[in-house]
Amino acid sequence: MFYYVYTLLSVRDKKFYTGFTINLHDRLSRHTRGEVKATTYRRPLRLIHCECFVNEEDAKAREVFLKSGFGRNNLRKSLQRTLNLKK
Repeated sequence: MFYYVYTLLSVRDKKFYTGFTINLHDRLSRHTRGEVKATTYRRPLRLIHCECFVNEEDAKAREVFLKSGFGRNNLRKSLQRTLNLKK
């Protein structure tokens, strides 16, 4: 089994949403359909980052890190070219 940590970018407000799941395809579909309360009003969303783990605790720790101020800034720096794309 794999554990995924993913980050979405809201096209509307340009903010990140970072989450954790074991079924990435289903989770992204739920975000797209507006079934996830935290992102319903922030659509449309773009998947900009995803990491795969074989250990659940490692994945959850990474999610917590990416949600922290330092982690979010680190991710923003790593994805600076992606974030500058006009789409």
